[in-house]
Amino acid sequence: MKTRLGTLPLKVPQTRDSEFYPQSLERGLRSERALLLAIAEMYVQGVSTRRVKKIVEELCGMEISSTQVSRAAAELDGLLEAWRCRDLDRYPYLVLDARYEKVRQGGQVLDAAVLIASGVDAEGNRDILGRSVSLSEAEVHWRTFLSELKDRGLCGVELIVSDAHEGLKAARKAVFPSVPWQRCQFHLQQNAGHYVPKMAMRTAVAADIRAIFNAPDRNEAELLLEKFLTRYETTAPKLVAWAEEALPEGFTVFALPASHRRRLRTTNLLERVNQEIKRRTRVARLFPNEASCLRLVSAILMEISDDWQTADKRYVVFNNEFAIER
Repeated sequence: MKTRLGTLPLKVPQTRDSEFYPQSLERGLRSERALLLAIAEMYVQGVSTRRVKKIVEELCGMEISSTQVSRAAAELDGLLEAWRCRDLDRYPYLVLDARYEKVRQGGQVLDAAVLIASGVDAEGNRDILGRSVSLSEAEVHWRTFLSELKDRGLCGVELIVSDAHEGLKAARKAVFPSVPWQRCQFHLQQNAGHYVPKMAMRTAVAADIRAIFNAPDRNEAELLLEKFLTRYETTAPKLVAWAEEALPEGFTVFALPASHRRRLRTTNLLERVNQEIKRRTRVARLFPNEASCLRLVSAILMEISDDWQTADKRYVVFNNEFAIER
């Protein structure tokens, strides 16, 4: 058996008419479990399989293959599966986002969509509700993902915050047809830059849109929007046509209590999560399959979720009234 102390030769006694096997060992296991878990933890922390192999050889004085590193990481699968399938409850706020990772399939390197759902529960605490990794069509993937959240007990959703990805929009309308939607204001400001005809205008346009979103209430925001459309009607007609339809999709947050708006007007709750995933996965750069990508992403998200759940500070504070003003 390979252990942190080196290789230990063991003799297992042979028995007749009995299924006896030492409890300290597992059939077919040739490495100490503590060593396997240590290897798995290095993998989850973003250490490449090549680097893990080198560290183990230096510390333990024995060789270990990349396959063994991957197998050690798979030891986490049972724990991760239990976390991924846990029951959900009432979450008034639901935040959705996606990122992409490189996955090899059929001799090709493809982009796999990593879907992530975060929520704020009735106590005002953040939580990671689910994740999914797939190369399937965007709308089908999103619809399956959202349906699984509902099947696990997700209820009481009063607001969904996301970007305007077409597949996500269609899936959201199918699974949560009556839930108000807040389009991420940060992404709206980024999108506006594509419709500004001159670079010299971008700073002024960005400031005007920011003023609209920072309005004290929806009525004021709509007045500022009208002025914005009039101001750029001649100099940027494409911007005006886009803004007239798109910017009001970022006004839903005005129905929230004032203390909640800054937290829920963007998908920043998940942007920071995506940054942490990127920091860990960029070491791997390319995953051999969807399962390996799902394993690493799930481990990272479970770690983040645990940190959120044990934090003393609430993300938002609910009063006795409804989260969304009716």
